[in-house]
Amino acid sequence: MTPAQTQPEVRIDPAEPTRARLLGNWTLASALEIGKQLQGIPEAATTLDASRIARIDSAGVLALLRHAKRRNIPPENLHFRHDHKALVSSIEDVADDRPKKKRDLGFLAALGRLGFQVQGYGHKIMALLSFTGENLVKLLRIAHEPRRLRLTSTVYHMEQVGLDAVPLVALLSYLVGAVIAFLGSTILRDFGAEIYVVELVSIATLRELAALMTAIVVAGRTASAFTAQIGAMKSREEIDAIRTLGLDPIDLLVIPRLIALLVCLPLLTFVAMMAGLAGGVTVGAFNLDIPPQQYLARLHDTIQVRHMLVGLVKAPVFAVVIGLIGCLEGLHVEGTAQSVGEHTTSAVVQTISLVIVIDALAALWFMQVGW
Repeated sequence: MTPAQTQPEVRIDPAEPTRARLLGNWTLASALEIGKQLQGIPEAATTLDASRIARIDSAGVLALLRHAKRRNIPPENLHFRHDHKALVSSIEDVADDRPKKKRDLGFLAALGRLGFQVQGYGHKIMALLSFTGENLVKLLRIAHEPRRLRLTSTVYHMEQVGLDAVPLVALLSYLVGAVIAFLGSTILRDFGAEIYVVELVSIATLRELAALMTAIVVAGRTASAFTAQIGAMKSREEIDAIRTLGLDPIDLLVIPRLIALLVCLPLLTFVAMMAGLAGGVTVGAFNLDIPPQQYLARLHDTIQVRHMLVGLVKAPVFAVVIGLIGCLEGLHVEGTAQSVGEHTTSAVVQTISLVIVIDALAALWFMQVGW
C-alpha cells in the first residue's frame, strides 16, 4: 500500500453515483482529512461502502455515523468489513443509549407524566402505611419485652429533639402570639372591644398555632436530621452491617427516635402555648393598656381546658408523622451524597405538608363535634 492510499479517500463511480467508496485509514490521526472527505461527498450518494477501508477506529466510525445521521442515510446503507463490524456495533450501542434531547410537550405526554407522578405518590403512601404498621408491631413488642428498648439512644434523641429545640420554639411562639394580639387589637379597636384580644390570642394559640408551629419547626429541624443521619449510614453500608450482625435496624434506629418525638413534641407544644400566651400578655401591657393582672384575670375567666386539650391531642399524631417520614426517607437513600440531599428535602416537604393537612382535617372534625 502506497503512502497516498493510507490517507482517507472517497471515490464516486460515475456509473454508480449513489455509492461512495471509502479507502485508506480512517483513524484519529487523520481526523481533519476525514472531515474534509465527508464534506465532499455529494448529496446523491446515499450509500457508504466502507468495506475497502484498511484501518478504522472509534473516531472514524463516529464520523461516518454522524455523517449518515446528518444526511438521513439509513443504517442498512452503511457497509463495513466483517472484522470492523464488532467495533461499529459497540459504538452504535453507546450512541443509542444516549437520552433524547427533545421532550414531547403535548397533552398526551403531559397526561402521561401526571400519571407517573400519581403512581409514584401512590407507592410512597403504601410504603408509609407499611412502615407505620411495622413500627406499631415493633412498639407493641417492646411493650411486651422492655429489654429491647435502647434507653440510652432514646434519652439522647430526646435531648436533641426536645431540649435543644425549646429556645427556638419558645421564641417563635412568643412572637406569633404577640403578632396575633397586635393585629387583633387593630381590628377590635374600631369596635371598642380590645379586651376580646385575650380570647383571640388564647383560643388561637391553644387550639391551633402552638401545635402547628411546633410541628412545623420540628419537621424542618428534626425530620431532616433523621433522614440525613440514617441516609448517611445507608450510603456507608452501616445498615447492612447492622443486619449482618443480626440486629434489627428498626429497633436500633427508628424506635428510639419515634419514642423521643412522642414524648417531647407534646411537651414542646405546651411550651409553645405558654410562650404564645406570654406574647399576648406583653402586647396587652405595652400596647393596649391592659395590665397583666387584668389580662390574666380575663384569661382565667374565659379560657376553657378543652382548648388546650385539642392542641395537645394533635401533638402525638404530628410526632408519629414526622418520625416515620424522616426515618423512612433515610432508609430509602441510595449510595450517593446527592440521594441524601434529595431525600432530606423530600422528608421536610412531606412532613410539613402532611402536618398542615392533618391539622386542617382535625380542626374541621373538632368543630363538627362541638369541641
